[in-house]
Amino acid sequence: MEKILIVDDSTVQAAQLKAILSEAYDVTIAQTAEDGLRLASEGAFSLILLDVVMPGMDGFTLLKILQEEIITQSVPVILITSLSDVANEQRGLILGAVDYITKPFNPLIVQARVNTHIKLYRYRRQVEQQSMTDQLTGVANRRKYEQYSEVKWKEAIRLQIPVSICMMDIDRFKVYNDTFGHPAGDKVIAAVAQTAASHLRRSTDFFARYGGEEFVALVLGGSGEEIFAHLKKIRQVVEALQIPHDPAVAPWVTISVGGVTVVPKRESTYGFYLKIADTMLYDAKKEGRNRVIWADEGMRQLREA
Repeated sequence: MEKILIVDDSTVQAAQLKAILSEAYDVTIAQTAEDGLRLASEGAFSLILLDVVMPGMDGFTLLKILQEEIITQSVPVILITSLSDVANEQRGLILGAVDYITKPFNPLIVQARVNTHIKLYRYRRQVEQQSMTDQLTGVANRRKYEQYSEVKWKEAIRLQIPVSICMMDIDRFKVYNDTFGHPAGDKVIAAVAQTAASHLRRSTDFFARYGGEEFVALVLGGSGEEIFAHLKKIRQVVEALQIPHDPAVAPWVTISVGGVTVVPKRESTYGFYLKIADTMLYDAKKEGRNRVIWADEGMRQLREA
C-alpha cells in the first residue's frame, strides 16, 4: 500500500483528508512543518499533502526544503489551500508543487488528483529504478551508488554511526577475458556480483557495480573488525565458486578487497575515505591478490594472510 504524508496544523482538516484517503492508502499525519520534514526524511512516502498556511514554518518554506533534499526531492507534493489568488498558485508551482487541493474538500476531486499523482509517481519510480540498475549484473549501477553514498554519508554524520566503504575487484580479469573471451568474462562479472550481493542484503547494506570488473559496497553500522570478517567470508565464497581461470596465472577466479570503517565527522569528506578504501584494494592486489585489507576506525590495518 502506497504511503501518503499529510502535513497540516488543523486536526479537523487532516482527519477529513485521512478519512477520504485511508481506504486506499497508508496515511500519516504531521501537524507541524518540522514534524513533516522529519517524517518525510525518514519514511518512504509516495505523495505529500501540504497545507500552505501554518504557524511558524509555512507550507511554501517546507516545500522549498523538500525540493532541496536528495531523499525527498522526487516525492510529489500537492498543496492544500483556501487561497485562490493566482500569485500564490504560481509561487507553489514555481517551487515544485505538482497540484493544488482547495478547501473545503470535495472527496471525489481529492481522490482523483491523489490517484493521478500516485500513478505518475509509480511510473517515474519504475523508470528511475531501471535507469539505476546495471543491466549485466542486476545490481545497482554507479549512478545509483553516487546518489546513495551521498545520502548515507550525511546520515552517518547525523547519527554518528560507523560507515564502511568497500572496494572489490576481480583478480587478473584482463587475462581471463583474453583467454576465454568477453562473453565468458561477462558471465564471471555477473556471477561475482550476484554472489557478493547475496551476502549484503541487510537494509543497511548497499552493493553496486562501480565499473568494469570493480564493485563497491557500503555498510552502515558494525565495527571495522566485524566488517573485515564479513568481507573475508564473501571473498571465500567467491573463490569457492571454483570458476576456472587461466591455469598459467590462477586455478580459480578470485577477488581482492579493500576498505575502511569510519565514524564520520561534519568536516569529513566521503571522497577522502573512498581514496583510502581504494588504497587498501591496491595493497591487497600488490600483496598477492585474493585477500582483504581493511583500515579500521583508528586507521589500523587489518590484513588477511
